Amino acid sequence: MNDRVTVDLQDGVADVRLVRGDKMNAIDNAMFEALVATGERLKQQADVRAVVISGDARAFCAGLDMGSFQQMASGERQGGNRTVEELTRGRTPAGANRAQQACYVWREVPVPVIAAVTGVAFGGGFQLALGADMRFVAPDARMSVMEIKWGLVPDMSGIVLMRGLVRDDVARELTFSGRIFSGEEAVAMGLATRVCADPRAEALAFAREVASKNPHAIRAGKRLLNLAQSDARMDEIFLEETREQVALIGSANQVEAVMANLQKRAPAFAD
Repeated sequence: MNDRVTVDLQDGVADVRLVRGDKMNAIDNAMFEALVATGERLKQQADVRAVVISGDARAFCAGLDMGSFQQMASGERQGGNRTVEELTRGRTPAGANRAQQACYVWREVPVPVIAAVTGVAFGGGFQLALGADMRFVAPDARMSVMEIKWGLVPDMSGIVLMRGLVRDDVARELTFSGRIFSGEEAVAMGLATRVCADPRAEALAFAREVASKNPHAIRAGKRLLNLAQSDARMDEIFLEETREQVALIGSANQVEAVMANLQKRAPAFAD
């Protein structure tokens, strides 16, 4: 895994880096495997309180490796008419295949995930950024729903993730055109959270701030926000709000949050 993705965990913050800089962190089979494995591992770690994902060298992620497109052009890699059984085989409980899970797993990580985007985030790389809860982007970062350039559609959970971020017509315009847009435009459209001179530094600072809060409340907040983006009914969301709050009130970490504020000291939370 460490020849594609590295993880440095300090004080509850997992610093996840794509380290295929010589290929602009393009996604090959090994990168798919590393992204899924890293996300699945972080999902199970109680001592992880926030995650930052960024790209090494001059790109966040340039998208699918060129070798994959060459295989498609040569006929070596074909889709063909697949049966429903073939299409659904090996999917996650949420219904994602491996490529989709490489991006969507970050929504399933139970703590906030921030993507720090510099350079380019094209195609699959852009969808990977969408999988994060927030995107801190450089003003001159370049992003694109680029699949149409290669005669394809975004199929790494991009359709699912865009629908909660931008208007339908904006998602369609980007998908049909494949045009490249800047970090500043991404914020204006709702596809990025903030423009930063140094996205990774600001993302790590924000992650450390998150890591200083009650970790059980942070996890509860992410569960509720994920639920709000699903097809859940309003009454179901109301019930889950109450369920999460009842579980938090009077818990050790919630009492610690109150006492730390009253005593004007830094809290000491348990994972």
